[in-house]
Amino acid sequence: MPLLRIGHSPDADDAFMYYAIAHGKVAIGNYQVQHVLEDIESLNRRAMRGELEVTAISAAAYPQVADGYRIMRVGSSIGRHYGPTVVTRVGREEMDLAGARIAIPGEYTTAYLLLRLYLEGFEAVPIAFDEIPAAVQAGDVDAGLLIHEGQITYGELGLSKALDLGEVCGRDTGLPIPLGLDMVRRDLGEELSSLIAQGLKSSILYAFEHEDEALDYAIGFSRGIERETCRRFVRMYVNQDTLDMGEEGQRALETLFAKAREKGIIGQVPPIDLF
Repeated sequence: MPLLRIGHSPDADDAFMYYAIAHGKVAIGNYQVQHVLEDIESLNRRAMRGELEVTAISAAAYPQVADGYRIMRVGSSIGRHYGPTVVTRVGREEMDLAGARIAIPGEYTTAYLLLRLYLEGFEAVPIAFDEIPAAVQAGDVDAGLLIHEGQITYGELGLSKALDLGEVCGRDTGLPIPLGLDMVRRDLGEELSSLIAQGLKSSILYAFEHEDEALDYAIGFSRGIERETCRRFVRMYVNQDTLDMGEEGQRALETLFAKAREKGIIGQVPPIDLF
């Protein structure tokens, strides 16, 4: 049986999407699927080396991997007026973030790209995403840029919101915010790529139809949050946009890269190759 390696984050939303594939409810042809679970920045770097046949990446990393991968319309993580959040210790919400030392979850993350688009003069301090809240609490950094469930649980950790990049970007562009993409390596060819995309779509539809069953699996990747909080987080990032990012999702990607190019953050952007 041929092997197909699929990279995704060890997070509740990705686990929810891939539950049906991981548990044999949905098959991808006659392929044996190996789930490669790593943080998104590690997956970004693996994609730059072309290591995995299928992988999640940060949308911001697309220009670096476009030669080797295509974007599936299915599987994307898109925020609508919510997204990465900058937090500080309670009482420091009004601090001037310009000049602040801000922990970021990776150089190629969309969160970091958004931060550079909407804030200047800060010092970026790369830290593993799940260690950022503790670094802020300990005062190792002035603020932290949170992704994943930290966007909705920071208050329980004794932290306070200083900047909501999802709100800022949404107001600025009037579009949803493309945060993560699911990619297929170009050398797989059209037939297998389409089979993978259909398999992932079927897996998501199965999870929608068996939400509690899929949530039972997903909560094991939620780093201790309560079940209903996990459900809320999953619904934020696994929704109709995930089934098909559509024309609006494509415009959102194009707008994100155009803004980054205007600010000199990235160079020429390759065509958005969606299938």
